[in-house]
Amino acid sequence: MNLMTRRSFGAGAVLTLARAAERAAAAPVVKPNIVFILADDLGAFDLGCYGQKLIRTPNIDRMAAEGMRFTQAYAGGTVCAPSRSCLMTGQHTGHTTVRANHSTRTKERVPLNAEDVTVAEVLKHAGYATGIFGKWGLGEPDTPGVPNRQGFDDWFGFLNQDHAVDYFPDYLWRNETKEILKGNLNRGKKEYTTDLFTREAKRFIRAHRAEPFFLYLAYTAPHADLEVPRDAWYAGENWSDADKTYAAMVTHMDGGVGEVLGLLKELKLDERTVVFFSSDNGAGYKKGLPRFRSTGPLRGAKGEVYEGGIRAPMLARWPGRIKAGAISDLPWAFWDFLPTAAELAGAAAPSNLDGISVAPALLGRIPRQREFLYWENHRGRLRCEQALRMGHWKAIRLKPDGPIELYDLASDPGETKDLAGQRLELVRRAGEILRTVRTEAAEYPTGERGQT
Repeated sequence: MNLMTRRSFGAGAVLTLARAAERAAAAPVVKPNIVFILADDLGAFDLGCYGQKLIRTPNIDRMAAEGMRFTQAYAGGTVCAPSRSCLMTGQHTGHTTVRANHSTRTKERVPLNAEDVTVAEVLKHAGYATGIFGKWGLGEPDTPGVPNRQGFDDWFGFLNQDHAVDYFPDYLWRNETKEILKGNLNRGKKEYTTDLFTREAKRFIRAHRAEPFFLYLAYTAPHADLEVPRDAWYAGENWSDADKTYAAMVTHMDGGVGEVLGLLKELKLDERTVVFFSSDNGAGYKKGLPRFRSTGPLRGAKGEVYEGGIRAPMLARWPGRIKAGAISDLPWAFWDFLPTAAELAGAAAPSNLDGISVAPALLGRIPRQREFLYWENHRGRLRCEQALRMGHWKAIRLKPDGPIELYDLASDPGETKDLAGQRLELVRRAGEILRTVRTEAAEYPTGERGQT
């Protein structure tokens, strides 16, 4: 049964959700706990399990060895807020509410709407405790977009992504109240946000270990500004200070991931918990790209619709259910997480999704096929860049009504050879999709006509 969107979220919708939750609760299969750990601006190739040689990530690498590593997974967008909106709503950037870090019309931040249905709300109605710790970016104070109004029971972290660049902030939000961090404010015993978010995530797991829970742990590392309590891991390297700090931030975050995985094992929740790990867009620390090769062979980085801007690491671990050491080349993106989580939980899902469930792939089966994946990137008023993946083909249009570039990712993952002039039928089909795949949004005008 489909879950209604909140545009019609009255008594009937509540009854629909309640009945779906009752059926899920009556099912003989135990609902797994679902954990999604998100890094910020981490390049896929910053991890040892993706070939990184300089930065040490032993815990995340162990997670890959014990689960499934995806080699062609994608973030929701090219920058923070729209990518997270896709993750929460199951819609791509042509449909989700938040499509850029700011409105290109007013330059203000755009919150999720009251009628948006998030993965947290879907799982909450299915009987899950829901918690988020870290960076949100989808609603300012007293707007419909704050986490507690979007399905989360327990929330601690940054609402504003500009505030989130401070790793020793004076305050954070706990639910809808500011919590002053006295040590940071008074320059006493300073508290580092990566450690705070790990601590809160562990508290949440302990508090809800006897019931199914959804934990969204959204670290701010390794997004610039570059700060870390210690860089002893790399102090002896003949690198720039910035490179040492960046690498230490990644390794420090890896330690937090290890603490979460360790607690799940300690509490004997391992086999009842599926854990995902990813990053919200392509590598953001562009100065470190030459040393660390954070985007590997891919073109572009954060803020671009080329592969380096949207390709993300994606790991999934579920002992006893996901085969250890599995590698998948299935292309999937953040808007697939909501339907995946819903299927794993036996929950009702909204009917207005762009995503599909990849739960079959996690369990060694073939998921439903689809025609394309879509992204857009807003560079100021009336400038909308678009990207489309159709099988192993990638189409890019960098301005409205501009020419379409076409790349064969199977033979050219670095997008170096534009084949548009040689594959006219594919270009024609891509153009048709790009004209109809999105809806216009008042906060992100494109100047195009005729789009539906």
